[in-house]
Amino acid sequence: MKFSGRVHVVFRRQLDIAEVVNGKSVFLLGPRQTGKSTLIRGAFPSALVIDLLDAGTFTTLSQNPGHLAERVAAAHSRIVVIDEIQKLPQLLDEVHRLMERDKQLRFVLTGSSARKLKRQGTNLLGGRARTLALHPIVSAELDGSDLAPEIMWQRGALPSVLTSKTPALDLRDYVGTYLQQEIAAEGLTRSIGAFSRFLQTVAVCNAQQLVYTSIGSDAGVPARTVKDYVEVLKDTLLGFELESFRLTKSRKAVASSKLYLFDIGVVHALLERESVSTVSTDFGAVFEHFIFMELRAAIDYLDPLQALTYWRSLSQLEVDFIVRRGDRLIAIEAKATKRASKKDFAGLRAFAEDFPKARKLCVCREDVARTTDDGVEVLPYRAFLQQLWSGSCF
Repeated sequence: MKFSGRVHVVFRRQLDIAEVVNGKSVFLLGPRQTGKSTLIRGAFPSALVIDLLDAGTFTTLSQNPGHLAERVAAAHSRIVVIDEIQKLPQLLDEVHRLMERDKQLRFVLTGSSARKLKRQGTNLLGGRARTLALHPIVSAELDGSDLAPEIMWQRGALPSVLTSKTPALDLRDYVGTYLQQEIAAEGLTRSIGAFSRFLQTVAVCNAQQLVYTSIGSDAGVPARTVKDYVEVLKDTLLGFELESFRLTKSRKAVASSKLYLFDIGVVHALLERESVSTVSTDFGAVFEHFIFMELRAAIDYLDPLQALTYWRSLSQLEVDFIVRRGDRLIAIEAKATKRASKKDFAGLRAFAEDFPKARKLCVCREDVARTTDDGVEVLPYRAFLQQLWSGSCF
């Protein structure tokens, strides 16, 4: 039986964009379908909206950017939203001029890619605008809905997919649309076929160390091209490079980074699988990916001054995530197991040799929190998520 339509769910986003815009203009960047337009409509219902996906609007402003000033003057709005600003980077010069002329005017500039802006050396408003990232839905944004965090293990966290009755089909369409619109239309790479093979290869080694030569060999492209493709993923917020923590002295750390794609569901689609059983060998990577996405979003939304890295010694002892703010450190190991054992704490204990004051967490699927004799906190993942989004984790 085929189903159509969506379940109506209102997600209460954790990014308080209105508070930021009260002080200064913003660039709001995020992959397609993460909910940028919905967030802005809710925060600024009376704003002037300039949609550069509209052919007429794009043509008019590309031929004469000065028309923007006329529209702003006619609207009498203090908030001006320009959707998909990367399609017309030269418009930022006019935005800059208007901001200088009227210090009370606020611009919200949305986009799904910063690559064109960076490549063309565009005027990025001289620090007059803050850059914000909008991630897919996180666990705290499910409050008030009938959805549970576990649904993200199978569907990922794109709003439209979470509420879909055909999530696997929607994810397949999303991957195809991305390749067509975001990569081909924006001219971000010369060969869509090669980039598509690269994406599939990256999905296989998602949450693993970046080895350019290995990825290039599997995808059939040179290692230098892999480096360029990784930058495309980062610029479009479709991939995150997790750098290594190298400050340990007792055990020398590896230098290579790890790569995570931005959504678990997209990984499933690229691997042509609809779901992953919690007892399968693949589930460990899914669970780690889930914890990573929650951490990445929480840092961006709540405390951007925190740094997120991982640690692995040359002898292969590892801690999945290290969160650092100043001299405070939290070492977090994500384990999909229902009963964490001594071997699951080996990386945390090794890391603590150099940083004994660091908080040591093993986030897993146990039912009850406990603490080992040497201070490793074993936290059920739901308890960890509650601490994370309440701000009490750090």
